[in-house]
Amino acid sequence: MALWECSQTLPSASKSRSEPGKGSTFCFTIETEVAQSLSARSETPDQPVENLAEQHPMRILVAEDVPSNQKVLVEMLKRMGYRADMAADGIEVLQALERQPYDLILMDVKMPEMDGIATAKEIRRIWPNNGPKIVAITAYAMEGDREKCIDAGMDDYIAKPVQKGELAEILKRCATE
Repeated sequence: MALWECSQTLPSASKSRSEPGKGSTFCFTIETEVAQSLSARSETPDQPVENLAEQHPMRILVAEDVPSNQKVLVEMLKRMGYRADMAADGIEVLQALERQPYDLILMDVKMPEMDGIATAKEIRRIWPNNGPKIVAITAYAMEGDREKCIDAGMDDYIAKPVQKGELAEILKRCATE
């Protein structure tokens, strides 16, 4: 059993402190079981879950404006053996495609400046026959949203929060088509 205690220094008789207009600080003790060490687990944080990149090599661009979502996607891809480039909006996606070709774009539908739908349409206009695969990533999973993405020229669709297994299946599909 591990014991975690508040490191905040408060008067010894007090377990909390409150100042009007500034907020409150509370201290408490939590007793927990000690978690299994990482070295004893079958998967370490830096070890790929499944090295899809060896079986299905692709150059991937992640188009996502929210930094935490970027990190999650990049880490998932890293665990599968991929290294992805980043773009925060549709304009950056088009600029990245001008610099180098990509096999796959994981594209958020809602982005500032130029959203994923408009970006996909523009990619298909500029590169009608040799453009990258585009997979929509969206928090909008309502009926008709998938069709909107496909009609815009996207090849597939995945709802947030992105699940590792679902992402792996999409990567395999995109690599073999």
